[in-house]
Amino acid sequence: MTDVICTTRLTKHYGTNRVVNCLDLRVKQGQVYGFLGRNGAGKSTTIKMLLGMVRPDSGSAALLGESVDSLRPQTRERIAYIAEGHPLYNWMTVGEAIRFTCSFYTQWNGTLVEQILDHFELSPRQKLRRLSNGQRAQVSLALAVAPEPELLILDDPTLGLDTVVRRDFLESLIQIIHRKGRTILFSSHILGDVERVADRIGVMVGGVLRVDCPTDHFRESVKKLVLDFPGPAPEEVECKGLVNQWTRGSQLELVLVGYDEEQRSAVESLEPRSIQVIDLNLEEAFIEYTRGRKRSLPLFAQEESHDSSVGDQGAA
Repeated sequence: MTDVICTTRLTKHYGTNRVVNCLDLRVKQGQVYGFLGRNGAGKSTTIKMLLGMVRPDSGSAALLGESVDSLRPQTRERIAYIAEGHPLYNWMTVGEAIRFTCSFYTQWNGTLVEQILDHFELSPRQKLRRLSNGQRAQVSLALAVAPEPELLILDDPTLGLDTVVRRDFLESLIQIIHRKGRTILFSSHILGDVERVADRIGVMVGGVLRVDCPTDHFRESVKKLVLDFPGPAPEEVECKGLVNQWTRGSQLELVLVGYDEEQRSAVESLEPRSIQVIDLNLEEAFIEYTRGRKRSLPLFAQEESHDSSVGDQGAA
């Protein structure tokens, strides 16, 4: 499949801090790609470089086959962006915002806009400044998808929305995804939202893309083990793929990536009284992976390829 998003060794510094480090990102046509990372991991800076809002210090980025430095106007029309907080012109009505945004595009699906407004019970006569955060998100969604974009970039679009509004937003997004095989880059701190829609994820840690794999593969690769011992548990153990460990009295908790026969044998050699293997959801796997891992230790294949290409640079 065609690469809709393609970056090559994309790098950005702020002062001495390397916030994005030699990023090689590929998002295929029709994918819904969950772009994850803790605060300061480099996600928003990457999105801004993709959109031309921030210039990289080195490397390159392309959207829909064209360099982001020289996107043609007709190519820009095929790209939509929904930002955190849903900035809109508050002095406009919903209808005025629609007419204003429509004027910048040669293609505009007015019927789709009406369907979205009807679904969310929004009137074109409503003032934007009087809308709730959820309603602003709904208007932003309508404005973003009306030009029938091939690429939709979402930067924390559901942040601050209540559970019901967020669910409605995602349900509408899922329906939109199934229309014409759109490609979506979805950055969010709400991992349950990503888990519902993303078929592939990337995890940024310290400016480095440390994970790039199918969502199910990441979730299934990270396991928590609880080992119970007849006496005090070991304070520290060494094991391939070890992310984190805690000792609590007679129990030892381990978080491992890729629990295989070699790891099983290593764990059993500790001679615990019992071993409990716990499956994690995406949010739990992400938390355990990002808060406990050692940056210098590659755990996924993506990390092996990155570390071999940048040598000892690491992430600033």
